[in-house]
Amino acid sequence: MIPRLSLSTALRSLIRIVRGRPRVPPSLADNALLQVILNRRSVRSFTAQAIPEDVFAAILEAGRLAPSTVNLQSWAFAAFDADLWRQTFGQSIPFRGNRAVIVVADTYRDRQVLDAFPHSPLVEYTIAVTNASLAAMNMNIAAEALGVSSVMLSETGRSGLLDAKYLQERLGLPEGTVPLMTIVFGYARGPYPPMPPKLPPEQIIFQGRYTPPDRATMDDWLAQMIAGYKASHIRSSFESQLDIYRTKIGQAEADLREMVFYRDRQE
Repeated sequence: MIPRLSLSTALRSLIRIVRGRPRVPPSLADNALLQVILNRRSVRSFTAQAIPEDVFAAILEAGRLAPSTVNLQSWAFAAFDADLWRQTFGQSIPFRGNRAVIVVADTYRDRQVLDAFPHSPLVEYTIAVTNASLAAMNMNIAAEALGVSSVMLSETGRSGLLDAKYLQERLGLPEGTVPLMTIVFGYARGPYPPMPPKLPPEQIIFQGRYTPPDRATMDDWLAQMIAGYKASHIRSSFESQLDIYRTKIGQAEADLREMVFYRDRQE
């Protein structure tokens, strides 16, 4: 159950979001690549400016050159411009982005020449998801470095994991492939949003043995999440967005079991 925030708590949470900044050692404040990574934001409003072909090609190349387990490169990228997306899905790219890439965890391609995990479908799937996610982040950062903004989507516009079966059918994907997310690219309209609520380092970094989370810190983070979502989605709420996910999770779970673990049933 998502708690309801008092007005004072909501205002205090919004102030903390606005004041949030990356924690960068002064000695590294001028590092260009670090600034690209730390300043990146998920953008959901784009101009009509077109992304040049060479820029988009460089973004895709960054994905292709991402690291992967044993260099298996267990990913595939479905690349779209606005026209191809409309032809495929009958609507505009979400948030009217200029380009989009659907990132797919792909175990099918490698299996044509190397069946590395014949009896371990969960390990195979997890490795593919890990590898494809690394490629997605490489593209995300490369875009930012080239002045192109982006957002990674898992549900909006039936664009990710919760609609994997739908995307598999639309894209003609073979068994052993799972569409994970869509990255929408474009040039940002207006200023970047503030840094979203991030947990402090002491909550996520531990040495030796796992450190249990501090409940007060977690409650404060959740309050910021609720307040920040409401401020940026006036007609919605954090809880209503979670409800959308909840209504789709059951079917997505069944679809993914069929798509990922089909070899268990065959053997």
